[in-house]
Amino acid sequence: MNIVEKQVVIAAAPETIFRIYQDVDNWKAWDPDTKSSSLKEGLTLGSKGRLTPTKGNTVPMEVTAIELNRHFTVSSKTFLYRMDFDHELVAVEGGTRVVHRVTFAGLLKPLLIRMLAPLVDKGLPITLQRLKAQAEGAQAEHI
Repeated sequence: MNIVEKQVVIAAAPETIFRIYQDVDNWKAWDPDTKSSSLKEGLTLGSKGRLTPTKGNTVPMEVTAIELNRHFTVSSKTFLYRMDFDHELVAVEGGTRVVHRVTFAGLLKPLLIRMLAPLVDKGLPITLQRLKAQAEGAQAEHI
């Protein structure tokens, strides 16, 4: 398993969810595995910053793909590994299907899969439920 993927349907517009993503400094509000996060130029292509997980060391991150209100990918890489965190939004009847996907690559891939993939597999559903609660609350405020 070099990819961990989870999804949820949120009763909110893609734009509402994407606004939450754009508030990079507050990712910790909906992602319990994030202690702090920052991107120098915000959620824009090529923007670089740092992410500190609740357990572990601060890692570099860079926005490697983005399409407003549709998806973005943040990559964390060193010479030993690369982890891509994909966030995808698809409008569906009644809201938005949100897919979060983490891909592991590089020399440390076997170790990362053994150590981190099970944690990511357990953590992503919690993250998505917290994102759902925040987005649906924000959507209700705009109605």
